[in-house]
Amino acid sequence: MPETAIEAKGLTKKYGDMFAIRDIDLELNQGDLFGFIGPNGAGKTTTMRIIATLLNPTWGEAYVCGNSIYTKPKEIRRLVGYMPDFFGVYDDMKVIEYLEFFAAAYRIRGPERRKRCDEMLEIVDLDFKRDAYANTLSRGQTQRLGLARTLLHDPQVLLLDEPLSGLDPRARIVMRNLLRRLGQMGKTIIVSSHILPELADICNKIGIIDRGIMSVNAEVADVMKQVRQRTVLIIEVKGDRDAAGKLLEQHDAVESIEVKKEQLHVTLQQGIEDYSEIPSLLIGAGHKLTLFREEEVNLESAFMTLTKGTATKM
Repeated sequence: MPETAIEAKGLTKKYGDMFAIRDIDLELNQGDLFGFIGPNGAGKTTTMRIIATLLNPTWGEAYVCGNSIYTKPKEIRRLVGYMPDFFGVYDDMKVIEYLEFFAAAYRIRGPERRKRCDEMLEIVDLDFKRDAYANTLSRGQTQRLGLARTLLHDPQVLLLDEPLSGLDPRARIVMRNLLRRLGQMGKTIIVSSHILPELADICNKIGIIDRGIMSVNAEVADVMKQVRQRTVLIIEVKGDRDAAGKLLEQHDAVESIEVKKEQLHVTLQQGIEDYSEIPSLLIGAGHKLTLFREEEVNLESAFMTLTKGTATKM
């Protein structure tokens, strides 16, 4: 069984009569990559700051690798790497000097300090900028430098607040690949965003929060199953497409067929998950399949469906 890395129970933060977050429950295991999604001001940063022990909740409890935020904050800070949505760089420092400054703050001393900084630059693909001044970096490079700084003390848990914000398409791809790599290294990651497609293809779990309330908290695969009531197959045949469609219409498992871009979009009856007979039926009738796959559910569509009216107000 994987070890529990983050556990939150009933986390709540109030400012006067206003709830920033309310009754947040969360459980993440080692290696999970959790996409924390919601509009600006929804409560993502508040939740992450509480887990990082930078903010006390009004009530509720949270544990990081078994350590309580109330009784063992110092231990948690050694285990957590927190990257805020905005952070400063020192204009008169070179990239390597910037990292060495923070490595010294983490009490990494001697030859180990330079070695560690070099390793982090390599991980975030910034070694070619080691002697550049930090204020000359692009937005994407600055974000990667921030991630390198966050990784210096080899944290088990990463809390990354909007790390993809403001990046151009190429920089977003680079950052997503970095997050995948860190997940493969066994890091537990919470990464927040107000733009769902940024996280759709890298996370194994997602949480959707709005106005302090987390309405969705589940495995991505479970969210897809919850949204999709019927399986849709996308089929291409070489030859007589209409004849293939008429053949499939007679099958008990098929509810409807639609032609889109020369492909048959076959909607199965609700509850049908085993469709192994369908390709055999087509092949047996002499049709050559050039494409046969199950339609993927778009996570953004899932988001709109699950949040319903709430999503339209974001």
